[in-house]
Amino acid sequence: MHKDTSTSAPSNTSGRIRHRKRSNEVIPEVSKANGTKLLVNDKSKYKSMLIRAYSSIWMIGGFALIIYMGHLYITAMVVVIQIFMASELFNLLRRAHEDRQLPGFRLLNWHFFFTAMLFVYGRILNQRLANTVTSDMVLYRLVSNLIKYHMVICYSLYIAGFMWFILTLKKKMYKYQFGQYAWTHMILIVVFGQSSFTVASIFEGIFWFLLPASLIVINDIAAYIFGFFFGRTPLIKLSPKKTWEGFIGASFTTIISAFLLADILGHSQWLTCPRKDLSTGWLHCDPGPMFKPESYTLPGWISQWFGWKEVSILPVQWHALCLGLFASIIAPFGGFFASGFKRAFKIKDFGDSIPGHGGMTDRMDCQMVMAVFAYIYLQSFVVSQSLSVETILDQILMNLTFDEQEALYRRLGEMLQQGIQRMS
Repeated sequence: MHKDTSTSAPSNTSGRIRHRKRSNEVIPEVSKANGTKLLVNDKSKYKSMLIRAYSSIWMIGGFALIIYMGHLYITAMVVVIQIFMASELFNLLRRAHEDRQLPGFRLLNWHFFFTAMLFVYGRILNQRLANTVTSDMVLYRLVSNLIKYHMVICYSLYIAGFMWFILTLKKKMYKYQFGQYAWTHMILIVVFGQSSFTVASIFEGIFWFLLPASLIVINDIAAYIFGFFFGRTPLIKLSPKKTWEGFIGASFTTIISAFLLADILGHSQWLTCPRKDLSTGWLHCDPGPMFKPESYTLPGWISQWFGWKEVSILPVQWHALCLGLFASIIAPFGGFFASGFKRAFKIKDFGDSIPGHGGMTDRMDCQMVMAVFAYIYLQSFVVSQSLSVETILDQILMNLTFDEQEALYRRLGEMLQQGIQRMS
């Protein structure tokens, strides 16, 4: 899309300048002649497509490498993405004039961000960290104490940030400072809170992270291709280049891909086994009923036409259809939300870190919506809610001292002996 050089960020009468490194191109409102905004009519669409394709290849290649490296590296990737997104959004409302009068105030944003990160990831990974250091008595006791006082530590850090904010309030700057305070918390809730569900899914099995994330990528690429070649009917005014042809074509592509991709990914133990610690070694586990193929007899007319009498399907493939349906119909509304948000601030993209795509936030808007749904779906319809032996043992290790554990095991031994005596 050619830039309109006649438009620029609106000037502030008080001389305040927004300190932002990203594109601040004003997006013109969609006119009645909406066809001029469609990709099919864009004269520079092939150049844009090549830039976008080049960036996509690099991103997909790097993503595949990180998936191969394992759970910890995927988690690190998610953290880096979150930091990029936070940086882009923190800078969105920055004003250089006010920041110069508030030295150190910008650090407060990051203080709240890393406090939230410590709290959320501490809750998600505390048991796995304890499982990792059980062989070292000193480390185990240190980690146990950190886990025990985790909430106190996080709350103390938050209160310190709260006091820091109050003590730095400056006359004639109240509105800006309180606006930044509210903006920071909105970012933590909407962005960090949602995307953190991704990490929870990773340790339930990379499959539950990789499949939803891949479906969003497939849907985005398919919508772009269908809209590129066939898009004629505008879909929504918030995104002038989105078309019904692209939306419908991408929906069918995503749902079919979900069914097929679940079968491919579901046969790998590396992708399906949950990770109970923070090590990086190879995983071996019973894949469970979701990943064990079941045979289905096909109707006679299919056998006559294609020669197939039965087909083998993983039960998880039926769940994948639900994920595909959500990724194709509901998740795109995350992108529409981001488009409306950018229009409200009169910017083209949240950043320019990814050529042809914009900023990290531009690529992750739908992923955040999908991550929350994938985790909730997993916990509601896939993961067994009954207590397992492993869950009980984890709670024992987490909440009891060594002396209490020893007393419990001794008591269990006595109960087993009494049971054996009764049976004999």
